[in-house]
Amino acid sequence: MSGRDYDARWERLAAEGHNPHGEADFVDALLGGDGRVLDAGCGTGRVAIDLARRGFAVAGVDIDSEMISGARAKAPKLGWHQMDLMVFDLGETFDAVVMAGNVLLFTAPGTEAAVVARCAAHLSPGGALVAGFQLRGGGYSLSQYDADCAAAGLALSERYSTWERGAWDGGDYAVSVHSRP
Repeated sequence: MSGRDYDARWERLAAEGHNPHGEADFVDALLGGDGRVLDAGCGTGRVAIDLARRGFAVAGVDIDSEMISGARAKAPKLGWHQMDLMVFDLGETFDAVVMAGNVLLFTAPGTEAAVVARCAAHLSPGGALVAGFQLRGGGYSLSQYDADCAAAGLALSERYSTWERGAWDGGDYAVSVHSRP
């Protein structure tokens, strides 16, 4: 999906009455309205830009040059980095690292553990790794994600079925918060 198509999809959903900022709402509530956030797999910057509008210090990382170009065009003063999540190193840490929009389903199969480890390495003490993604049979599983987080030194602290904090029901979508114990 191109950056323009991605943005158009969210504009369409907003016009239909859907909240395009559920992920930012979630992070805002999690951090109490203040902090540093890394949007890992930021795409065209939808989540990072909304968090910046709310006063958060944000940065975004994405491997796709078109997506990063779109983010830069919309918010040129924010820190956008075209890098591979499997190996990136920004040399700084964040209160939260957010992987919204099925990021782990777009990484190459077999690289998920490395992506989780790199994101965990960018957490400040007490920071949280937040990820939401669809659970599909035969795909990257929630149990594997939890194991990859544990291998990166993180423990599950919260899990929901939606970004609006719907109770975890074992369904086909999960939003998980992992932090250092």
